[in-house]
Amino acid sequence: MNTILKLILATLAVLITDLLLPGVTIGHMDSWQGVLTALLVAAVLGLLNTIVRPILIILTLPVTLLTLGLFILVINASLVMLAATLINGFEVQGFWWALGFSVVQWLVQGFLNALDGGKKPSGRP
Repeated sequence: MNTILKLILATLAVLITDLLLPGVTIGHMDSWQGVLTALLVAAVLGLLNTIVRPILIILTLPVTLLTLGLFILVINASLVMLAATLINGFEVQGFWWALGFSVVQWLVQGFLNALDGGKKPSGRP
């Protein structure tokens, strides 16, 4: 259940980010196609962040250390651009829009996750 809630919050963050950034478009928002595309974007970004991002961080560790961690923003933008090439209907107009998308989505998703009060499930009744 927790995974489904995270996916719904990530989809909502993608939709809000699409509204805030004119350089990022997600399908036709006047139909269910846009919502389904946003759901697919959230799922693909989640998979890319789970599988590809750790590998890229390890491979680029010297550059990341040299730039004091700022190269991770480049990795995030690259993953957004990769998702845009994989998903029809999700378009990013360039690297800077992808960077903005990753930063704004991070902020929006953090805000949405904070709305639940930061409660974590515990084993206590």
